[in-house]
Amino acid sequence: MMQTYRVSAFNTAQESENKIHDDDVARRFGFTGGLVPGVDVYAYMTQPPVARWGRAWLERGTAECRFDRPVYDGKFADVTPQADAEGMTLLVESEGVRCATGRADLPAVELPPSLAAFPHCAPPLERPLADEASLAVGRYFGMAPLVYDEAFAANYLRDLREVLPIYQQEGLVHPGLILRMGNWVLGTNVKLGPWIHVGSAVRHFATGKVGDAITGRAQVVANYTHKGHKFVELDVLVLANEARPLARIRHTAIYRPRQVAQAA
Repeated sequence: MMQTYRVSAFNTAQESENKIHDDDVARRFGFTGGLVPGVDVYAYMTQPPVARWGRAWLERGTAECRFDRPVYDGKFADVTPQADAEGMTLLVESEGVRCATGRADLPAVELPPSLAAFPHCAPPLERPLADEASLAVGRYFGMAPLVYDEAFAANYLRDLREVLPIYQQEGLVHPGLILRMGNWVLGTNVKLGPWIHVGSAVRHFATGKVGDAITGRAQVVANYTHKGHKFVELDVLVLANEARPLARIRHTAIYRPRQVAQAA
């Protein structure tokens, strides 16, 4: 039987431009306090598959995550894996509340998409407001690279309370950082108010290493309204050094919550 992984959650985005992570703003949206970023909750969820499959999962594994309820700063998050014939399901609970669900698998190797399908685009000097036009289906986005150096890696792993030694021992980029590229490529290209990452699907192709410059290229593949919320979906290719594909992500976010529209 696989063990539940317990971690003391930490809100890494208290100073973020996305004020959904700010206590006062989040309370106005009906939350108890600032939300721990979904990409960090996902990072907690990667502990069981990496504990089970090790580097192989970082090189070719897949994952899905869906965020149902917030995880709050300073509260315990319990990640419970359940093995099945294909891989494992994942459940995140905090304070007795189901906060996220997902799964992880270790499929056969799959070749990454061509870089030509994700053309290089410089981010705009002045970001337009996020709306149906700036997030129109078919638009391509790019971002400046993030150098995942030793100092950044050490701070990142500390903030995640990561317990697996593989990242430090082998100098590997954490999969949570890979998913974070979905957030960053979105926020680099449009100006957002309070917004919420609601879920992602990830396919790994290779591991990044300390010293790599990590970046994301994306295309908008959906933009729609559901229950008053405005959603965007991105198809994101994460690269090391603008050349080596690390992962492909289907990234879904509410870029304009209905509470914002109601307050306008």
